[in-house]
Amino acid sequence: MNLRRPLLTVILLASFAAALPAADAPATPETRLAALGAKLPAVGKPIANYVSAVRSGNLVFLAGHIPRDDKGAVMTGKVGRDATVASANQAARQTALALIATLKSEIGELSRVKRIVRVGGFVNAVDDFKEQPQVMNGCSDLLVAVFGERGKHARAALGVASLPLGAVVEIEMVVEVE
Repeated sequence: MNLRRPLLTVILLASFAAALPAADAPATPETRLAALGAKLPAVGKPIANYVSAVRSGNLVFLAGHIPRDDKGAVMTGKVGRDATVASANQAARQTALALIATLKSEIGELSRVKRIVRVGGFVNAVDDFKEQPQVMNGCSDLLVAVFGERGKHARAALGVASLPLGAVVEIEMVVEVE
């Protein structure tokens, strides 16, 4: 009987288990992101004379962010004409990842977030479009998945005639930190 294969399997399983967080270890926003298979994008530079984040006391105000795909291209379109609610929802999720990346750059550890206070979402849509909340759920659902109860926030979801660079959504956020 060849014992090398079972022994190798035991060694590999033990190595994998050692790399996992302990079952009683509290989940952090970073571990939740990893569990979701979500990767934070590189933090972009503002395209004009403003900054991406301003800290005032224990609040961080994040400038409007627009969605970019994995190659960095702006996710564009007008919902109801050349973008669907589902694709715009995905764009809102991508925008949430960009907001989180900027927040992490500003505060260091995401575990310092006490509360996502407010999210303001702008949806590039046709005049009679009425499903802005369903689009913005892409952002809100990700924030709650990453931050848990601390991710629940007040929100505005507005339809607009156009957005910078033809983006399908633009989202801003206010966060309370420790």
